[in-house]
Amino acid sequence: MRHSSVIRRAVLAAAAVALVAGCNPAAAGDGPGTVSQSPAAPSSSAPTTEAPSDDKPSASPSTGAPSPSATPTSEKPKAKVLMGDGDESAQVRELQARLRQIGYFDRAPTGFYGSLTGGAVKAFQKKRELPQTGSVDEITWQRLVGMTHKPTKDELRPSTSNKLDKPDPRCMTGRVLCISKETRTLAWMIDGKVQSSMDVRFGSENTPTREGTFKVNSKSRDHVSTIYHTPMPFAMFFSGGQAVHYSADFAARGYNGASHGCVNVRDRGKISALFDQVKVGDKVVVHW
Repeated sequence: MRHSSVIRRAVLAAAAVALVAGCNPAAAGDGPGTVSQSPAAPSSSAPTTEAPSDDKPSASPSTGAPSPSATPTSEKPKAKVLMGDGDESAQVRELQARLRQIGYFDRAPTGFYGSLTGGAVKAFQKKRELPQTGSVDEITWQRLVGMTHKPTKDELRPSTSNKLDKPDPRCMTGRVLCISKETRTLAWMIDGKVQSSMDVRFGSENTPTREGTFKVNSKSRDHVSTIYHTPMPFAMFFSGGQAVHYSADFAARGYNGASHGCVNVRDRGKISALFDQVKVGDKVVVHW
């Protein structure tokens, strides 16, 4: 009996110790030197993530497509055309006059933008390494304006379709009919100054117009050729049967024909006025 009592007391004491150890707050690890018997509870703070480094992709999603604003344009906008084929205006006339100043247009300005003008513009653009459109945009126009001067009244509406060349030295003194075979022009000059000018046509290879220095030896307002029986109005003879005179054929056919050696003029009004000014004995120079 006594031995049983001793055993029972020992069991009850052990149970009491176990009960006290199981409820002690030190189980949460607050007490010094104690070890928690319960499993570790998860932290209440949000889990940390690895900070992105420069050599790792960002954690934010990306489609990989460029933004619309960053998309490069496939082609440049076309330059605004100031003048082009079929246009007719004072500005086109100025364009032609400016091109003529630097040798790209060899006709009198007409104010009409046709194939000849387009070809001249294209040649100008090629020389300046501009887009060869044959039309005039702002860049082409500003480049041309920078290379030329504002056309004079005579440059805009010249007295001849063909451009006068530098006068022959023999034409620089006195009263002279200065006639150039190279530019096919006649300039009426007094003491080196041009009084009037006009387009002319010469004889063919079989009947060439003579070259040299001559004088007007006679005049005939309503002359008719005794050889060819054709009218030669306002004739001013300078070498045998060769004369400066009006030609209806030249007026009608242009340079598709030729004279029999005379110097043909196609502007009746100009040759009529010239006939009244020229005197017998005035000098005539026919040159290249």
